[in-house]
Amino acid sequence: MFFRSLILVSFVATAIAIPLPSLLKRANACFVTGSVALPAEVAAGVPALEQAVTCNTKIQVAPGVPDITSGGIAYSTIDFQKSSLSPIGFALATFPTPTDPATADLTTLQNQLNDYLALEAGVRSQPDSSALLAKLKGPKFFLQFQIARVQTANGVTLDAADTVDHQLEKVTANAVGATASELAQVNALAKQV
Repeated sequence: MFFRSLILVSFVATAIAIPLPSLLKRANACFVTGSVALPAEVAAGVPALEQAVTCNTKIQVAPGVPDITSGGIAYSTIDFQKSSLSPIGFALATFPTPTDPATADLTTLQNQLNDYLALEAGVRSQPDSSALLAKLKGPKFFLQFQIARVQTANGVTLDAADTVDHQLEKVTANAVGATASELAQVNALAKQV
């Protein structure tokens, strides 16, 4: 009896000492559904994404990963996997900017990127996901490239990793299945800032 009371008192004391929100907080973001640990760089961005996106668990957009929505844009509406184009060809067709990138809708591009970043985290959390991961990096880096172009055109000073040239390298290095014409279009966009 004494030990049961001691255990109960210990449990109650622990429960009182832990703030209620931490008891209610999810262990993972709604889009990180697998058991594979995320790389540090990806994991570092999850808290911000968690604030920016919601998940629809009724729809799966990748094995084990729910549909993701940021700013009213559902990933399922901008899913490169539904296209017959290469991932870069899809990105060129789906995420354009005006001839003058300074006039582009940066909020829309950021919401689209949020969807892709959350998808990447979700896919990385799943085992055996390297083939899909290799393909989704193309559109993700293309969105980062477009955002860099818009920011540069608006006079924003960017860190080296965020520049148009650096993002161009990321796009071309992750251009799975891209045609020479698609790569030429991306390179031409890099000069329009």
